Amino acid sequence: MNERLRAVLLPLALVALLLASCGSERSQVTIMIGGAPAELDHWEQLAREFTARSGVEVNLMRQPTDTDQRRQSLIIPLKAGESDPDVFLMDIIWIAQFAASGWLEGLDGYAARDRFDLGSFFPDMIEQVDRFQGNLVALPVYVDAGLLYYRTDLLSKYGYTAPPQTWDELTRIAAQVQEGERVANPAFWGFVWQGAQYEGLVCNFLEQAVSNGGRLVDQGGDLTLDDPANAKALGLMRGLIADLKISPPNTFTEMKEEEVRTMFESGNALFERNWPYAWALHQAEASQVRGRVGIAVLPRGEAGRHAAALGGWHIAVARSSDNKQAAWELVKFIVSPQAQLGFAKTLGWNPARQDVYDSPDLLAGAPHLVTLRDAFRVAVARPNLPYYSLVSRVLQARVNAAVAGTETPRDALARAQQEALAVVTTYAE
Repeated sequence: MNERLRAVLLPLALVALLLASCGSERSQVTIMIGGAPAELDHWEQLAREFTARSGVEVNLMRQPTDTDQRRQSLIIPLKAGESDPDVFLMDIIWIAQFAASGWLEGLDGYAARDRFDLGSFFPDMIEQVDRFQGNLVALPVYVDAGLLYYRTDLLSKYGYTAPPQTWDELTRIAAQVQEGERVANPAFWGFVWQGAQYEGLVCNFLEQAVSNGGRLVDQGGDLTLDDPANAKALGLMRGLIADLKISPPNTFTEMKEEEVRTMFESGNALFERNWPYAWALHQAEASQVRGRVGIAVLPRGEAGRHAAALGGWHIAVARSSDNKQAAWELVKFIVSPQAQLGFAKTLGWNPARQDVYDSPDLLAGAPHLVTLRDAFRVAVARPNLPYYSLVSRVLQARVNAAVAGTETPRDALARAQQEALAVVTTYAE
């Protein structure tokens, strides 16, 4: 080969090699997951199925079961820009923070190219949660939302054929049944819910506020905590304990999900606000209310609508992933109808896709999913803000003070608005 030809061909060969190396991606994708042993077993099965279909190996990186520890174990590699994980699950309230930090790959281009059907998911869920500043950054894997549990036998005993549709109906029925049941059971309460100072209280307040015509943010995303409708809702929450006395006095000091569940499950309450997980536990052999529990969408106020605080976990692709195409294919597989059906049947997870709820096979073993679907259709997300956790701490403290009666609802929300705006200002600097 003459020197002139060598001078031309060698640079071309190097360019070709460089382009090939840049265009090729390894045949492995890493997903970070956590959970109980049964969940991990199912993820392993799901990984094998994906590999059999795609030829791409799936590396499962296991996380702690504790939610806060899972969040921290994600932040470390994402902040460092590491190539793994390629895919991971997020609690619903992490999405805005992770997106604002630049850690999430935009998915609009992938979805458009593959003609991916976003309409299969519940209405408004994508817009409320999975878009940040208009960009699609995640997809829902499974859904949670607040529900009303009730004693079917006690409603029938006192002449009611259906659960209450409004909060006024609930309080009236709860007072009547509580009075009657306390003749034999002085520990009986009409309505138990989460009122302690933690995130669950914010969810309860959100439901009450929206169902009474209020809101926590306006259409532009600005905070609207100090709103008359919100104050009315907060006054109703305080009234359940102080005025109507149908909720226990330790509601604002001790009542979280499990305290509420065990009180209802021991036969000491007519109505319970809780998440879908409680359903299976109420039907267990050890439950004192087994076979006598119904579920319904939470009541609405006279000026509002039915509303259920939205919870659940969502899946995303890391912007720092070195195998984004394979990561997207794995995401599509995990949110596919067949995978969602498998999560529901094996783990009892509530599918994020509406079409899965039409499965006769699924409904035959879990008919209560029909009611869950109704609740998910009226679900409302907490504010989609990157600094939401800081705003939530403010709300937890002020709403709890109002529920406890140490501040009036109007004063509590006025202070919450001021303190939350200070958070916004600090975050923006």
